[in-house]
Amino acid sequence: MVEEDELDVENIDGVGPVTRDKLYAAGIYDIRQLLTLGPVELSELLGVNYDKAVDISNRSRQKLTELGLMGGQFALASDVLKHRMSIERITTGSNNLDNLLGGGIEVEALTEFYGEFGSGKTQICHTLCVTVQLPKEKKGLGAGAVYIDTENTFRPERIVAIAEHREISPDEALKRIFVGKAYNTSHQELLTREISNYIEKEGCKLVIIDSAMTHFRSEFLGRGTLADRQQRLNRYLHTLVRLAEIYHVAVVITNQVQAAPDTFFGDPTRPSGGHIMGHSSTYRIYLRKSGKNRIARIVDSPYHAEADTIFTLTDKGVADPEEGSKR
Repeated sequence: MVEEDELDVENIDGVGPVTRDKLYAAGIYDIRQLLTLGPVELSELLGVNYDKAVDISNRSRQKLTELGLMGGQFALASDVLKHRMSIERITTGSNNLDNLLGGGIEVEALTEFYGEFGSGKTQICHTLCVTVQLPKEKKGLGAGAVYIDTENTFRPERIVAIAEHREISPDEALKRIFVGKAYNTSHQELLTREISNYIEKEGCKLVIIDSAMTHFRSEFLGRGTLADRQQRLNRYLHTLVRLAEIYHVAVVITNQVQAAPDTFFGDPTRPSGGHIMGHSSTYRIYLRKSGKNRIARIVDSPYHAEADTIFTLTDKGVADPEEGSKR
């Protein structure tokens, strides 16, 4: 068991009192917090050159390896497989959707749900906030959730209804969900940097960003700002990826869609964020309406085949169609 003092940034070789105080002032006390930052962000934060920031990052990674919290530079494929088999998952509330995802929302991964309004993105997020609190024998993690709301769509009343239908105390469920309302991209990035504190102190194992692209789209307008937007978005998404891997949590983001005007055949709907978003997401699921039901299609995954399934939205949140027809 690693003691909390051992994870203090002052224990990193090469980090002196001045650097330590700068990290403390930025709210970074834990070595794992530091590793969620990229070298560019770290160099800007500390006022040091890029090479120095890379050196600090490498020393931080080395320290976590010594403490047994991170693997070495290389690992046997057999060991990687053994680790993959032990990764936990969170039920979505629908057996169909869980099966599509290989058992549910995967820890240590970034899962993206995209689709038009009303396709079920936010309902999935609300349901996951409750199902993550279920015990492991019920396909939960017995843990809390952090929810960054950028579109003012989080509704605690919905949490109450879902919790009641899943035999969880609504009051207790609400006390294990930590909601941050982001007002712009800078605030969204600030809230994201604070997430690690809730993971450590409150035992959260699920991070939700609903939606990741809202402020980026509204603040960076026109082709002239596209390069700056994509660069900043890339940095932000990689922060989420590192957060998932270092803290062993599940990260779920929702994304908006737009129509591709050059599409003459097939579905013209495309997720926002371009290739940056596509390359950063571990799993990418496209949601669309189908009458009272919803169709989820897995369009990008390291190992899943491209496939789709049907689920529905009920008082208990996300469910299978046959469950919804009984209500």
